[in-house]
Amino acid sequence: MFLHSRTPQLPTPEQALKGRPEPAFTVPERHTVLGTPLLGPYPEGLEIADFGLGCFWGAERKFWQTEGVWTTLVGYQGGTTPNPTYEEACSGLTGHTEAVRVVYDPKAVSYETLLKLFWESHDPTQGFRQGNDVGTQYRSAIYTHSAAQQAAAEASRERYQQVLTASGHGKITTELLPSEGRPFYPAEAYHQQYLDKNPAGYCGIGGTGVSCPIGVARAEG
Repeated sequence: MFLHSRTPQLPTPEQALKGRPEPAFTVPERHTVLGTPLLGPYPEGLEIADFGLGCFWGAERKFWQTEGVWTTLVGYQGGTTPNPTYEEACSGLTGHTEAVRVVYDPKAVSYETLLKLFWESHDPTQGFRQGNDVGTQYRSAIYTHSAAQQAAAEASRERYQQVLTASGHGKITTELLPSEGRPFYPAEAYHQQYLDKNPAGYCGIGGTGVSCPIGVARAEG
């Protein structure tokens, strides 16, 4: 992963790379672990959740191992440059963070349970970094797909801040915004389910060790 010698800053729209109208690569058809299609449209009744929690290799595995998750894929979100490449995102000149798209069955797993996994799987107080991974592409983020998701995410942030503060941690820096106007651009084929293809590969995911007091109940059918 890439390190930057200067303090990372998000580019302005004028500073951001121009990008391209179409992707520069193709995305595999199916998930290597779950066997489900990566790209929509998805079956009726499923919902989408988008999270950024550092290097997306380890982050994706956390979610595909969760019961009720139908498929996962990694990509770039929250920036300006259309259809970026990995190298462009890592340059810090696209404004995107590395994100995981989670397609899940709300009858089998609640959004609150996914939020709990999100908060506990990384340190959301670090700004433009996760551990040794430094850059705007590693920032913590939640991009919501409904008013209900937004409300649940905001409530979970408040509750987790309380327990983090009590444990001596700093302020949560997670970017929490609607996904509308912030398209998810799937990443290159080799990034999809990377840790399934490379079991000994790099995984920088690590939480604070502080339990999040939400999402412990299974969703009702």
